[in-house]
Amino acid sequence: MLKFIKDLLYPNLCVGCNSQPRTPQSAFCLQCVYRMQPTNYHTFIENPAMQRFWGRVNLMSVATLFAFTQGGIVQELIHQLKYKNRPDIGRELGRWYGGMLRSYIIYASIEHVLPVPLHPKKQFARGYNQATSFAEGLAEVLETTCSETDFIRISDTETQTKKSRADRFENVKSAFVVKNPENLKGKHILLVDDVLTTGATLEACALQLLAVPDVKVSIVCIAMSSSY
Repeated sequence: MLKFIKDLLYPNLCVGCNSQPRTPQSAFCLQCVYRMQPTNYHTFIENPAMQRFWGRVNLMSVATLFAFTQGGIVQELIHQLKYKNRPDIGRELGRWYGGMLRSYIIYASIEHVLPVPLHPKKQFARGYNQATSFAEGLAEVLETTCSETDFIRISDTETQTKKSRADRFENVKSAFVVKNPENLKGKHILLVDDVLTTGATLEACALQLLAVPDVKVSIVCIAMSSSY
């Protein structure tokens, strides 16, 4: 009865267009799934996402599920994921992308998934880390582990929004710490975030992870912004 009342008051609708989703558990309808065309960056190494890190940090691979455009459906779903208490969106997208990635050797070799961490104060205010929900979906399909405790954020840095790439990196270069290096040593790590913009935060994270002996790092994000 309680579930019936909840469904009546708060029906599960597609986050893109408010129509009926493709399944009762899905966040998207079939039409919006069709509209959200993947980048397929995971199918080739020298892709536009990887290019943002050339000459900066030694990564195995970089890929994003979608391209981010202002006013588009991808912007709306990320907004819902981050600010409207919808971690289910991240998990569904993670399972979706994980199904694509597992067919490629470089991603099939992933041994541990790490979300870009939020500062505890911000995570407490939001209630969850949106990158973690995406990471959990990826780890589920890639059949590997995911952790929020092996890699943490120790500095609550100021907003990155209006900073240049160089300033963004300076702002976050000391913000992250590997807490349990023994859990990461010798592994191929998949570092996960929601949106790739300049790549400064991901670079700072990757450099910390690569300081652990014999670690390899790949990066996956939900979307990549065209402007940075």
